Amino acid sequence: MSETMDRPEDAPEHCPGTQSDSAGKSSACAGCPNQSICASGVARGPDVGAEMVKAKMSFVKHKIFILSGKGGVGKSTVTSLLGRALAARFPEKNIGIVDIDICGPSMPRIMGLLNEQVHQSGSGWCPVYVEENLAVMSIGFLLSSPDDSVIWRGPKKNNMIRQFLSETDWGEDGLDFMLLDAPPGTSDEHLASTGYLKPTGNTSAIIVTTPPELALLDVRKEIDFCRKVGLNILGVVENMSPFVCPKCHVASDIFPKNTGGGEKMCKEMEVPYLGRLPLDPMLGKACDEGVSIIDKLPAINPIVENIILQLESA
Repeated sequence: MSETMDRPEDAPEHCPGTQSDSAGKSSACAGCPNQSICASGVARGPDVGAEMVKAKMSFVKHKIFILSGKGGVGKSTVTSLLGRALAARFPEKNIGIVDIDICGPSMPRIMGLLNEQVHQSGSGWCPVYVEENLAVMSIGFLLSSPDDSVIWRGPKKNNMIRQFLSETDWGEDGLDFMLLDAPPGTSDEHLASTGYLKPTGNTSAIIVTTPPELALLDVRKEIDFCRKVGLNILGVVENMSPFVCPKCHVASDIFPKNTGGGEKMCKEMEVPYLGRLPLDPMLGKACDEGVSIIDKLPAINPIVENIILQLESA
């Protein structure tokens, strides 16, 4: 059998293929939902989990990952702002946020849902609603305490992500936008979730960075990851740039752009630059308190407009 027949069409370029002697055993296989099947040597039949995800995602128009190779750049903050902004801008559309950062779920606190829980129904898990058209699903809703740690290996995390994608009931009308808040890096959660979602179509990514070169180094790796797995990049959001003094309202660069910042990197990497968000103490306080401040943060509006333009031209 030829190599092109061995490998699924949506497989990453480093997939050894089901007929390879290293199938399910190489480092490239770590975190793949089908690793145990490939390693067993048994001919792979239909992936039931993937089929369940595909069926559920037929009711989701746009799936958008919020990614960054670097931790601490504000992925969860950007996800929450985009979710609230889209819900306010399109009151007739449904927006869902899926927190796939299994070991560090931030969405319950940021969205003001810290003590909420999800409930099981005949149609699956019921997400927690922030607004009538904005709902959130997170492992944080399944823990007995916000202080509980999640100490799981890759396969168990991947299975939880599959359940979020295939067993969450987003309502009869489905979703117009699904935002997926991902952990930093290019590891298990990223491979599993992109493996499930990319075959369903209309799947893309927004990458978050801060101005320093230390962050940009890892963000370049995230861009490379997206290209290797065939994930469309809508663009880059530069967060924490600049700092806005809450008293005098003067802007200054706390994180200097010694190498040109996110905008220059986007030109070098040939990806769209969506805009920047300030380092504003008011925003940090709002995340801690779980309240919305999009009406006081005009910088989010051009970013949303640029995202819509990128989706329309995709």
